[in-house]
Amino acid sequence: MKLRTLVVTVAVLAAASVAVFFLQRPAPPASADPRVGQPLVTDATLQETARFVLSDQGKTVTLARQADGTWRVPTYYDLPADFSKLSRLIDDLAAAKIQRAVTRNPERIARLEFKDTKLQLFDAAGKSLWSVTLGKNADSGGRFLRFDDQPAAYLASFSAWLDAEPKNWADSSLLKLKADDIAKVEIGFADDAPVVVSREKKEAPWTAAKTPDGQQVNPAKITSLLSSLDTLRFTDTTAPDDAKAVAARAHERTLALTTFAGETVTVALGREPEQKKLKPPSADAKSGPAALGTTADLEKKESPEKSGSPSAPAQPPLPEFETIPAGPVFAFIKNSDSAAPINALMAKRAFQISDYTFTSLPQKPADLFEPTPKPEAAKPAEKPDDTKG
Repeated sequence: MKLRTLVVTVAVLAAASVAVFFLQRPAPPASADPRVGQPLVTDATLQETARFVLSDQGKTVTLARQADGTWRVPTYYDLPADFSKLSRLIDDLAAAKIQRAVTRNPERIARLEFKDTKLQLFDAAGKSLWSVTLGKNADSGGRFLRFDDQPAAYLASFSAWLDAEPKNWADSSLLKLKADDIAKVEIGFADDAPVVVSREKKEAPWTAAKTPDGQQVNPAKITSLLSSLDTLRFTDTTAPDDAKAVAARAHERTLALTTFAGETVTVALGREPEQKKLKPPSADAKSGPAALGTTADLEKKESPEKSGSPSAPAQPPLPEFETIPAGPVFAFIKNSDSAAPINALMAKRAFQISDYTFTSLPQKPADLFEPTPKPEAAKPAEKPDDTKG
């Protein structure tokens, strides 16, 4: 009986000891590195940033904020920046946190593949606000990084892909018009007079001043045309005096869009057409006296008298042609408002666009019309049924 009491007493004391341990155990030591658990970059720093500089594999992208709050790409002809792309990068930076300090050992740091991938933030005065060098991605997620080339590596919850191609940061959209805002469209053709279609309001049908008999404007064609222009984007740029751009201007199709507010945007799309050219004679071709051959060659030729039959006249070789593919398509845009940004943009560069935008244009005026639906025939009135009543 005394032994049982002793066992119970020991069990109670053990439980009490465990409870005391958990209640009085010391808190885990705080990380010695104050960066751990903190945002990768603070909101205050991002708000103060006036210039982003991104470097990778020998390429550098600079994004600069303007006085009006817009952003430009100084490293790509100072074109307007793609703000949605920049916003995604800012959001990724703001959401990332330092997960842990990895190492200060130079040998271990060397294995984390820190090369030339760098992201820097500057204020309006050019002062450096923040700078990190990025290493490889961690197997468990996140990315290794170093601050200002300090001798310490960290792991952050940052996995955004950094695009170091300057052109890819430029806003590629060339038109800011909406189809619902267009009141009149003038469509030019290479060999025919232009067709002008208009409407009184966005819900009204499209009409044309000169409509073929029995025809009406095909609304689907106009909608498709406006849709292709509304999403007009460049794929590449070149100097305005580039030979391909100059050649495209000589073969352009012009469209003029007028809004309900009276603004007119003229869009000229052009490309140098495919050409067939006569091939120059090959380097080993002979001409002049050499075309007769050597003396030995002449002796081998049997004369008509010896052969007993007249020789057939020599046939001239058929000319050979080579096909030169059509050139790239360029878009040349002008706004009736001289202060419109697109006018200054066109003076900087010539803008290449997709071939489809040009090849899908209506090729002749008839493409814009369709037969007018015939009115339904009136149904004959029903005769009264004399058998009823």
